[in-house]
This record gives sequence, C-alpha cells and structure tokens, in this order.
Amino acid sequence: MALDLHDYVASYENFPEPGVLFRDISPLMEDGKAYHQATDEIVKYAKEKKVDLIVGPEARGFIVGCPVAYDLGIGFVPARKKGKLPGETVEASYGLEYGKSSLYLHADAVKPGQRVLITDDLLATGGTIEATIKLVEQLGGIVVGTAFIIEIEALKGREKIKDYDILSLLKY
Repeated sequence: MALDLHDYVASYENFPEPGVLFRDISPLMEDGKAYHQATDEIVKYAKEKKVDLIVGPEARGFIVGCPVAYDLGIGFVPARKKGKLPGETVEASYGLEYGKSSLYLHADAVKPGQRVLITDDLLATGGTIEATIKLVEQLGGIVVGTAFIIEIEALKGREKIKDYDILSLLKY
C-alpha cells in the first residue's frame, strides 16, 4: 500500500526568515519506506524519459538524484556552489528567494546529446533549476525532464521552467 508522502514533510513557520513557511523533507528521508517510495516514483519517471544522466543542484538535489541514478545504473553529476569543484567549470547565476548565487558544473560533466533529468527536493521560485538547466544545455545536454519531491505552487517556479517537463510528487 502506498504511503501518503505528505505525512513525511515537516513544516516550519518563519524559517529561514520571518514570513516563510519552510517545507522540510528530512522526515521523508529518515523513513526508509517513504524515501524508497519517493525514489521509485522518480525512477519510473526517469525510465519513461529514457535518461542517460541525472544532474542535481547542491545539496538536496544530491539526496534526491543519487539514489535515482544508482537504481538506473547511470551517472550523477553534482551542480555545486562556488569554490567546490576543482578543474575547469562552467557557471550560471540565479536569484534566490533571499539573494543571488551561482552554480557550477565540470566542463566535461555532460556530453553533447545526453538525455538529462534534473532532480531536487523542492521547486520554489525556479531559479536554481533554471540555472542548472542552463549549465546542462551549455554543455550540449538535452534536459528531458525535472523531478521534485515538493512544489510550492504559490512561488510560481513552474513558470520559469515551463518549457520543460516537470514531475512534482507533492504540491503545496
């Protein structure tokens, strides 16, 4: 019997700043059955999209994407913050709910023509995922989908990535 994954999301008012309702997937990750179910749902989507590679932004994109890549027997590429990757990198900047940042990929991490699924825990404003898409496409990858455990609909992140297929397991 399928679990209701909503039961495994914690909500924290006024975090990280006043007026923000933070949705936390930590309880989901702490429960083996819930984490497995969420991962399986994203794996199924990835198989339908015939992905060659998973890319996830730091840090929760790693938590979501790595088990998917492992299950599929394909690679995972981390999109990292400044100063975290040695060697040649490519960069994309983006706006956050609380400021501005940049993400980086190794310049040879995505091969031209690879079918890429981008994963993260949460789709909020869409800035992080938009930057990750730019990085993948800059390297010649084809973004065939994006997958999230949670989508915060009021923040309209879907509008920023509307040209891409989106899987959201939970919507708030």
